Amino acid sequence: MSIGLLLITHNRIGAELLETAEAVLGYCPLQAKTMNIKLDCNPDEQRQQAKILIKELDQGEGVLVMTDMYGSTPSNIACSAIEEGRVAVIAGVSLPMLVKVLNYPQLDLAALTEKVENGGHRGIRIC
Repeated sequence: MSIGLLLITHNRIGAELLETAEAVLGYCPLQAKTMNIKLDCNPDEQRQQAKILIKELDQGEGVLVMTDMYGSTPSNIACSAIEEGRVAVIAGVSLPMLVKVLNYPQLDLAALTEKVENGGHRGIRIC
C-alpha cells in the first residue's frame, strides 16, 4: 500500500504537472489523479467529486492533496477534504514539489507532506 495523490488545480495545471513529472521520472509510483477546476464550476459539486476521488485513492495509508494557489476555489475544495491523519493538503504545487512526492512514495502521510513542503521551499531560487 502507499499514499494516494490528488492534484486539484485550475484548468489543467495539475494534469500537465503530473504528466511532466511522470515523463521526467519515467513512471509514477503512486496512485494519482487530477481534478481540473474551471472558473465557472459549481464548488459544491466539485467538493463531492473530490471526496469520491479521495475515497478511490485511499488504500489505507491516506491521500496527499496538492493544489495550486492557496485561497482559490481549487484550494478551498481541497481544504474542505482535510482529515487529520488521513487527508493532508499542501498548496503552491510546483514541479519540484511533485517530483519530490514521486521520489519518496514509501514515506507516511505526515513525513511526505513535510518533505514536499521543504522541497517546495528549496525549489525556489533567484537565478
